[in-house]
Amino acid sequence: MRVKVDPLVCEANAVCVGIAEEVFDLTDDDELVILQEEVPAALQDKVRHAVRSCPKAALSLEE
Repeated sequence: MRVKVDPLVCEANAVCVGIAEEVFDLTDDDELVILQEEVPAALQDKVRHAVRSCPKAALSLEE
């Protein structure tokens, strides 16, 4: 599974960071960084939850 962000849609609300900080982070300039584009099996449920919870639907998954 791979996770991607659309930087034109993302508002850096950090909901995803709160759910899966192992995969998502924010820069000092409030830009979302994906720390692990290839999501490990142990984190896939958390990342799916983060993608569903994004208030701007800026995250997507490729399975």
